[in-house]
Amino acid sequence: MTVHQQVLDGSHRAFMLGYLENLALIERLHRLLLDVVKDEFERLGILEINPVQALLLFNIGDNEVTAGELKSRGYYQGSNVSYNLKKLVELGYMHHQRSEIDRRSVRVRLTEKGRRVRGQLHDLFSRHAEGLEKRGVLSPAMVEDANQSLKRMERYWTDQIRYIY
Repeated sequence: MTVHQQVLDGSHRAFMLGYLENLALIERLHRLLLDVVKDEFERLGILEINPVQALLLFNIGDNEVTAGELKSRGYYQGSNVSYNLKKLVELGYMHHQRSEIDRRSVRVRLTEKGRRVRGQLHDLFSRHAEGLEKRGVLSPAMVEDANQSLKRMERYWTDQIRYIY
């Protein structure tokens, strides 16, 4: 093995270790986000929905969507989104209406109760953003850099799914 090959192998190894750390951090951060939402909702006495359902309400926001649209945007997986939407309708957090054109398709939007939960999550995330910035944990530029890196990784993974397999 030449010195050049050793350098390349070393830099690839360092990149691989960094990439694996990124993957572990993404996974841990997602679980931690769910725990943060669960803790906030327990504090507020909102016990009938779980953190995944709460984030679903947050992500739908003021939009009217179908389960298929949520899946195609990459937010949620098939049966998981259908189950959670059904539960949120049953609990009064969402309205649903069958499409006049395609009777198989159901459009959903938040009720007032759902909008209140979305607002509570917005308040929580606003407090977090303010705290992160005030304490110097993250700057606006650091947040933008992280977002750009994660978007590039998302595009790469999406291409792997669409074009490789």
